[in-house]
Amino acid sequence: MSEEDDLDLRTLDDDELVLQMHDDLYDGLKDEILEAVNILLERGWAPYDVLTKALVEGMRIVGVDFRDGILFVPEVLLAAGAMKGGMGILRPLLAETGAPKLGKMVIGTVKGDIHDIGKNLVSMMMEGAGFEVIDLGINNPVENYLEALEEHKPDILGMSALLTTTMPYMKVVIDTMKEKGIRDDYVVMVGGAPLNEAFGEAIGADHYCRDAAVAVEMAKEAMQRRHNQA
Repeated sequence: MSEEDDLDLRTLDDDELVLQMHDDLYDGLKDEILEAVNILLERGWAPYDVLTKALVEGMRIVGVDFRDGILFVPEVLLAAGAMKGGMGILRPLLAETGAPKLGKMVIGTVKGDIHDIGKNLVSMMMEGAGFEVIDLGINNPVENYLEALEEHKPDILGMSALLTTTMPYMKVVIDTMKEKGIRDDYVVMVGGAPLNEAFGEAIGADHYCRDAAVAVEMAKEAMQRRHNQA
């Protein structure tokens, strides 16, 4: 236990506290995040500001270092877990205040693939960025995606694969959407370690996302475009 471990978060002013939250998220300190979220709310912060300035910004920093190979998956999952704790407090408050939702996303790992770390990361960071996320989990046949699109009417469909053998299944889903005449109703984003830009283009996806940080940026841009077209 160092002196720092005994830091009283309440002694920090708002700006210092937000920076401390970025550090605590980075270190995956869930209890500290829960406490800090409550302190900011007590100080009269709007839930949306706590979300965007403290949690989302903190996760953005985590995302950048993950992308650059400074942080690794276990650390990012700890950070995401801490973020999820903070979101647990904020979610009902955001619903009450009608905080702006950027859009809605259905996401799932494709049939034959049971990898979900990257997908979970995208889900959490998308949620953190202000999207409503419906996570279908792993090993999803085309029917699961179609049912979810029908039921939830999202803006974005996200598909993930970690195996070269399951990657082609993404094309099955997109081709089925084309057959049903619904392909153009959705922004389709794909990601996973073995994928690349060329593969995304070849199967007819709108965006290939190298990592969770990129996925969030692309989703925001896509929603902006939709907004402008509307």
